[in-house]
Amino acid sequence: MSTICVAAFYHFARLDDYKEIKPRLLKECLSEDMMGTVLLAREGINGTLAGSEENIANILNYIRSDYRLLNLVHKVSYTEKRPFLRMKVRLKKEIVTMGVPDINPANIVGTYVKPADWNNLISDPDVVVIDTRNEYEIEIGSFSNSVNPKTTSFREFPEWVSKNDSLLSNKKIAMFCTGGIRCEKSTAYLKEKGYKEVYHLEGGILKYFEETSPEHSLWKGDCFVFDERVSVGHDLGVGNYDLCHACRHAISTKDKASPLFKLGISCPKCFQSTSIDQKKRFTERQKQMDLAAARNEIHIGSKTRSRLK
Repeated sequence: MSTICVAAFYHFARLDDYKEIKPRLLKECLSEDMMGTVLLAREGINGTLAGSEENIANILNYIRSDYRLLNLVHKVSYTEKRPFLRMKVRLKKEIVTMGVPDINPANIVGTYVKPADWNNLISDPDVVVIDTRNEYEIEIGSFSNSVNPKTTSFREFPEWVSKNDSLLSNKKIAMFCTGGIRCEKSTAYLKEKGYKEVYHLEGGILKYFEETSPEHSLWKGDCFVFDERVSVGHDLGVGNYDLCHACRHAISTKDKASPLFKLGISCPKCFQSTSIDQKKRFTERQKQMDLAAARNEIHIGSKTRSRLK
């Protein structure tokens, strides 16, 4: 299999005609043999696409031909493994769902910190470093000594902030996420709430991996990604985890050696929390996947991810 280029991107911009953009963008993506997901909302665009380098460049040029998206920034990685099974363009209320109205990163946002300057910032003992991702992402890797809000959804982040004012008040706050988009909203939210010194890692963890050598990195573990690779390492290559298709948590080799692991049905992280009926459904789904594999076919519903960054 030839190497596949994966481009992750987002941009906050007022797109009142986002519903009209959808069919045009989908047609263009299909004409360039793209696979992946793009979200469109009135507040902007957010997506990850996979294809050849040439076709990725073509589709990014097409997106940037809209003057409102001219400054869209993307991050690229490469894989030998097909990261998506189909092409989707979806309409959403928000391109990253916080559930707080009138938060507009295009108007107010925290201070961007380049990857080259990130280590110095988070090494300052007076800085509170917050991982704005969710628990299932953080459990396989993060920056040393960062705060884990223990959220299961980005919607829970505002409530966490309200409960942790004593931790954040009168402090320098540095936040990071996978590609930068959640930090755009979380820093905008904190600035709206009156916190003064709010910073975030420009381009997110993926850009940090791209620009920081492993020997100088303060990152520990893998980075969870929202495609079939499950995680990437510091070299942006496919990481060390698989996915439990019952609970959508990343699972290690050790997890798969557990007697609680049954392919497509359960793992040590969800065995106790899923019902007998759920396990029956998962068993039937796995059976259909196995039959499709025996026919050398792709079972489209088998690996559809339930979460987007």
